[in-house]
Parts: sequence; structure tokens; C-alpha cells
Amino acid sequence: MMTPSDRLSSLEQHVARSAESVRAVIKAYDVRGVVGEQIDEDFVREVGASFARLMRSEGSETVVVGHDMRDSSPSLSRAFGDGVTSQGLDVVTIGLASTDQLYYASGLLDCPGAMFTASHNPARYNGIKLCRAGAKPVGQESGLRTIADEVVAGVPAHDGEAGTVSERDVLDGYGAYLRELVDLSGIRQLKVAVDAGNGMGGHTVPAVLSGLPLEIVPLYFELDGNFPNHEANPLEPANLVDLQALVRESGADIGLAFDGDADRCFVVDERGEPVAPSAITALVAGRELDKEPGASIIYNLITSRAVPELVEEKGGVAVRTRVGHSFIKAQMADTGAIFGGEHSAHYYFRDFWGADSGMLAAMHTLAALGEQDAPLSQVMAEYTRYAASGEINSTLDSAEEQVARMEEVIDAFSGRAVSVDRLDGVTVDLGDGAWFNLRASNTEPLLRLNAEAPTREDVAAVVDEVLAIVRA
Repeated sequence: MMTPSDRLSSLEQHVARSAESVRAVIKAYDVRGVVGEQIDEDFVREVGASFARLMRSEGSETVVVGHDMRDSSPSLSRAFGDGVTSQGLDVVTIGLASTDQLYYASGLLDCPGAMFTASHNPARYNGIKLCRAGAKPVGQESGLRTIADEVVAGVPAHDGEAGTVSERDVLDGYGAYLRELVDLSGIRQLKVAVDAGNGMGGHTVPAVLSGLPLEIVPLYFELDGNFPNHEANPLEPANLVDLQALVRESGADIGLAFDGDADRCFVVDERGEPVAPSAITALVAGRELDKEPGASIIYNLITSRAVPELVEEKGGVAVRTRVGHSFIKAQMADTGAIFGGEHSAHYYFRDFWGADSGMLAAMHTLAALGEQDAPLSQVMAEYTRYAASGEINSTLDSAEEQVARMEEVIDAFSGRAVSVDRLDGVTVDLGDGAWFNLRASNTEPLLRLNAEAPTREDVAAVVDEVLAIVRA
């Protein structure tokens, strides 16, 4: 057992790290890298110590820590806790958790939080999602750059007493809170196929959805951070195949697929066809606007243009923002928005401390389906107005090469573009409902392309032209 003095001496033995290597891991809105190469216990201990210093300067005395099912998560989360307590702050551990369960704990306890997960990334990765008290975001400009600078320089030792570590089980409270926000008790009986992808959905789905008029057909609920069946990234079509087959074979009314840390949820209709996250955004936005007419709804710039159209038709105020949870949460706080959605199936709720919860979005979808007799494909028809490419990734290792390719794309479309903006990467509006966005990933060496147009043929033409330049 590490004593307080051991913790201090461990932190004083700072491991020299280059600014480049640290900033490759401490990214725009989280910490993420390959375990053993970019992230280890010494590194996260220093991150924990620096985070504690930052939170203490803002008046916090406790940090709540949770982790996913990856093999490295328990030891890394303990090392992070050692860093926090070495700086005099207390740690409350909640053990296995989804990311939105950690946000619930941060809101419930009104203290900063740290969730150990690499979300949808492969097994060799891990990382940390950090938040302030009340699940408020920590991004590059609101703390991560400060933490990176301290980790590079060496985190100063604390000259006071070390903090304490305690445990708390919040799973049942999390489930009860979500059921208060979306009441499913009166819906018709639904058969629901759920692919947890061996991730944290296997932990949270039973706690939240048990005892409701739902017959759950489980798939890959066993927690396994090695992802033996498929990667826990439902954004990739190949990872939805098993759920699609299960929906068709079981006669399910709906299919739900969660990513590794279960903060995102993807939906499949009764035919086994994927439902676009933008359509789910529009559905939930409409339900929230029914409760609070005239409110603001956040959507990121890659979300379908159907979302702002439908929000405005409902009398709401549509607010466009860049991609990423720290940016959307900050925008929600600034505007007082009641809901926000992203193309990547992150859904944000004012009544959930402005944080994202795939489970809440799933519950809204179940409520919308269960409150009437039509199949999900018919329910979602009004929310789907355009054809979309989905996210298409191209590997480009250097930032310089990424920028150069984006500029080449802009030049190629300059004579046809109605407008070009650089809020996040580059968004080119081609008019008549056609547009595309090309942006660098914040977590991987990728350029991400998203395109939308009135028809699939229009989308294919845009995608082919852009990729011919990007991948030349």
C-alpha cells in the first residue's frame, strides 16, 4: 500500500517527457494514447497531481474517479488517484462505470471527475475524460494545456497532508435518475436488441432498463476490454452487422448499440437498418421542445441540415457549433440550451448537467416508439431529409500534410462554393442542400470527411472528388 510519503517521493521523481510526446496524448478535449508507449502509471499519476492542483485552485476538495473494463483501467485509475491525493485532495472511487455514470457522480457529488476510458478505440489504448464539478467540461483552453505544461515541467510537490480514498456505489442512483428524466413505465411492450460490444453498456443497461415494459435481447454483455467480438465503435458499419442480424432474427422493434464507455448510442430500426444520429438528434430535440417551446438546441457543424430545419419549424433556436464535447458543453452553458446532438451519437442534456448520455437518448427513442403503434422506420421518416456519407476517414500522419490537402480541396471547389467556413476544419456549402466538411481528428492521425446532399448520387459524386484529392 502506497503511503502519503511514498506518493510524494514518487511524484518528485519526475520522468522527463518531451512537450511533443505529452501533447500527442493530452488532446483537444481528453487524454488518450497507447498504454505502455504513451500512457503509463507514472504519466497518469502526474496528470492526476496536476489536475488536483488545478481543481484545488478553483475550490474543489474531492475528485470522483471511475473506469471502464479495459485491462489497464484499474491500475491507471489507482495511479491517477495517487496523484490526486498527493496534492491533498480526497478521491471517491466508483469503480466500473460508463462515462455518463461518472458524469452523474460528478453532478451528484458536485465535485470534479475523471473517467478512465479510451471510448471506442482499440484495446491497446486508454485515456482520461476529465470534468469539473457538476460535469462541466475540461478542454484544451480550460485546463488541459495547463496540465500538459505541468507534466512536461514536472508537477510541484504539495507540502501538506495527503488526501484520503473512499468508495461509493452510484449505479442504482444513476439508473433511478435517468428513469425520472424519461418515464418509460407507460409505453407499450417493446422487444429491444442491445449490442454492448463487450463494453460498459453491459454494466449499465440492466441497471437502467430492468423492470420496464421492455424485453431486452442482449448481445456481447460480457465486460471484456479486449473486444473479442468486434471493436466497440458502432460508428463503423462493420461493427453494427451483428446487431442488425439479431434485430432481424429476433423480430425486435429496435436495436441499440453502445460504444466502449457507453456514452454513445446508435440505433437500428425494425428492418435492421441504421438510423442516422442526426435523425435521433432531431427526434430528441423535438421532444424536448415540446416540453419547453422556444428553447435553444445545439447541433455541431457535421450534423444534418435537417436538424436546424426541424428545430426552427418547432419554434426552437438552432445553434451551430464545432465538434467535441468540451465545446458543445460550453456552448450549452452559454446559451442555456436544453439539448445538443452530434453526428457521432453524442447527445447532451441540460437536465443531466449539460453532459452527454447515450442512455438518455436511447430512452427518448424508446419513449417515442412506445408511445404509438407505428414501427420505428415510420417514426423516423420525418427526421430524415437528405442523403449522407457518414464519416469517412483518411490517414495522413502529419498536421502539415492534413492542412495542405484541405487547402487543395478548397481550391478545387472554389468556383462552385456558395460559402466556405473554417469553424472546425473546412465546411464547403455547394448550395441546393449539398455540403461537406473536412476536418482533422482530435484523437487520431486522420482527416475526417462528412458530406450531405439531396440524393445518394449527389453525395457519392462529392465524396469521390474530395477523396481523390485527399488520398492522392
